[in-house]
Amino acid sequence: MIRVLIADDEAMIRAGVRGILESDPGIEVVFEAADGHEAVSGAQRHRPDVAVLDIRMPGLDGLSAAAELAATLPATRVVILTTFGEDDYVERALGGGALGFLLKAADPRELIAGVRAVADGGAYLSPAIARRVIAPYREGQRARTSEARQAVSVLTQREREVLALLGSGASNVEIGRQLHLVEGTVKGYVSAILVKLGARNRVEAAVMAHRSGLVEL
Repeated sequence: MIRVLIADDEAMIRAGVRGILESDPGIEVVFEAADGHEAVSGAQRHRPDVAVLDIRMPGLDGLSAAAELAATLPATRVVILTTFGEDDYVERALGGGALGFLLKAADPRELIAGVRAVADGGAYLSPAIARRVIAPYREGQRARTSEARQAVSVLTQREREVLALLGSGASNVEIGRQLHLVEGTVKGYVSAILVKLGARNRVEAAVMAHRSGLVEL
């Protein structure tokens, strides 16, 4: 069971998010918060697997709460769910430790997919956000593409297969299912890939997968 905390200053939004998430029998909402301070204290008490945070909330905003959770409760993975998809927000969220960034206008199924992906140790961006994050690296950046291809060239064939699936947004469980590997083996491959690529996290590795051409938009 994936235990989730929801933080949004609008009660109707919280109710909607709860309804979407709990339509999945494998997800349980354990706490609701109306601001960032309440979200952090609630996470400390309930230790959820995933915290779904809005950006604009009174008191402590969602980005600050995400950074505090990443620093103090690393086992609680953060997904930002917001109306605001500006590049600055995306950059600050990912730089502050969030592993997911979703838009409220997106298909509700994306929310469930995103929560499941980060709970499994993966990362998830709304497709519209992913295209914007990756686009600067794909447009006229031949040198960066060459560097990414050179970095990827040191990977084994199996590691490239894992990286391609990681870059497409697959979780460890999904990667294992497609490649017929146990989850522990997949985690070992992912760790080795991050080291070989010099990537700090799965998001950076996913970007390199796209830049090198392993994954096409």
